[in-house]
Amino acid sequence: MAAATAHPTFPRESVTAVLTSGQQTVVWSPSDGRTTTTTTTTAAAAAAVSSTTTTTNASNNTSSNIMSRKFSCIPKSLRDAIHNNLLPILTVSGVSGGVILGLILRYSRDEPWTKREVMYVGYIGELFLRALKALIIPLIVSSLVSAIGSLDLSLSKKIGLRAVAYYMTTTVLAVILGIILVVSIHPGKGSDEGITKAGEARSVYTPDLLMDLPRNFFPSNLIQACFETYKTVIIEPNLEDLVNDTRVEEWIRKYNWTEGTLPPKSEWDISSEHTRALNIMGLVSFATFLGLALSTLDARGKPLLNFFQSLSDASMVITSWLIWISPVGILFLVASMMIEMKDFNVMLGQLGMYFCTVVLGIFLHGFIVLPSLYTVFTRKLPFRFLANMTQAYITAFATASSSGTLPVTFQCLEEKNKIDPRVTRFVIPIGATINMDGTALYEAVAAIFIAQVRGMALTIGQVVAISITATAAAIGAAGIPQAGLVTMVMVLDVVGLPAEDMTLIIAVDWLLDRFRTMINVLGDSIGAGLVYELSKKELEQMNINANGDVERPSNEIAMDAVESSKM
Repeated sequence: MAAATAHPTFPRESVTAVLTSGQQTVVWSPSDGRTTTTTTTTAAAAAAVSSTTTTTNASNNTSSNIMSRKFSCIPKSLRDAIHNNLLPILTVSGVSGGVILGLILRYSRDEPWTKREVMYVGYIGELFLRALKALIIPLIVSSLVSAIGSLDLSLSKKIGLRAVAYYMTTTVLAVILGIILVVSIHPGKGSDEGITKAGEARSVYTPDLLMDLPRNFFPSNLIQACFETYKTVIIEPNLEDLVNDTRVEEWIRKYNWTEGTLPPKSEWDISSEHTRALNIMGLVSFATFLGLALSTLDARGKPLLNFFQSLSDASMVITSWLIWISPVGILFLVASMMIEMKDFNVMLGQLGMYFCTVVLGIFLHGFIVLPSLYTVFTRKLPFRFLANMTQAYITAFATASSSGTLPVTFQCLEEKNKIDPRVTRFVIPIGATINMDGTALYEAVAAIFIAQVRGMALTIGQVVAISITATAAAIGAAGIPQAGLVTMVMVLDVVGLPAEDMTLIIAVDWLLDRFRTMINVLGDSIGAGLVYELSKKELEQMNINANGDVERPSNEIAMDAVESSKM
């Protein structure tokens, strides 16, 4: 038997044929026409064939890839960029198209548009907004229950504390920034001449507003909390009825009250009512406690936990369908908004300085303060994160509702920024309830602006009182359009300004409400990203220690019962 020898190595660009016969390998090279014969064992010959064939195929594939990149690199890159950002591009186009369409329709005739005509223009946008709001309750409840129920109590506590600490810090920073800007710019210099009052103020009493927060946090009826919110009402007394009131002498002695004037609000009669507004605080509190209860039940709680996880998944699937019609809905929402706008000249008067001060503060807080916090604590640049949230910002601006934007916020965080669903579905619903950075900044600026218009010099103590009250009022502001106007009365009351002065700023509040809602959503999103980065090690360790429990890795939302039993 012939001795086995290693087969020779041939240049891969010259090898075109390898023939084997018995113990000989014949290789022909076209470059010089030579034929090389090598004596090998059968196994070595097979290896030679395999080696040369593989080398040839690799060479051909490499050449093909090089040619492909050479001729299609730029077009493919452009296609990928458009494909990955198609929805934000369409949404921005929807906003731009809505502005153009609204202006064309607004100035297409001399007479103003009626409310019915405006309703017709915004009808498609209204349907989109209603569809978004229909997902709020199933999404908030199922997300919180499934997220908290799938975490152990110690990790839930850490994530919750980190989120609350972030929310409180950013709210206080927003108030401080707003106070600095309004004191420095002084937009209320002068008087209220030229400012058209709009709307009417609601009679409220600050202690009642504060006590209504815990009342709504613990609703007496969960079904009612889905569509109504509790509110304490004070009844303004009739001056004619006060003549025979037995409390008159007490009021004179206690408050130095004079006849013909209304007594202090603390002496007004008290009633209560339920207004048509989602009690999001009550639903969040119930879902939180239910999730904590399920996390302690272990196997006994898994059937109910699986139900809420499936409901959460189904809600996100519906959201992924709905989000693709958002550019059309936003287009008609913005168009109707432009037609309904009363007068552009309002933005150019004294309210224009107030408007610019609030918008400047909102953008400084949203695009400098919050991203800086994200960078400091995560050691990552925030630009990619912020760009991936574009769809949520635009939806928040169009709908003026942070709660209504929840489905889109979830989708952007989980699919584009790859945030663990256990974090987003824990942190975001709570943030939509208590984190209102834009509202806090707005209320601080508005209160001091009104004081400046009235020529009232505020002391340091009053400024501090405004900051504290604005923070509390922002937490109590529900995630519904223009809820800040209600809590604004509480801030004015702290510095002794009448509630009627709120009518000075209502003319531009509809537009400011959209800007501050956008920053509220931005703050919630950055908070979820920051908490996720700080909690990443605990989440990874939890996945490692799962060992049969129903746990959800970052790239999954839920597992069915069969998969969880095989872990």
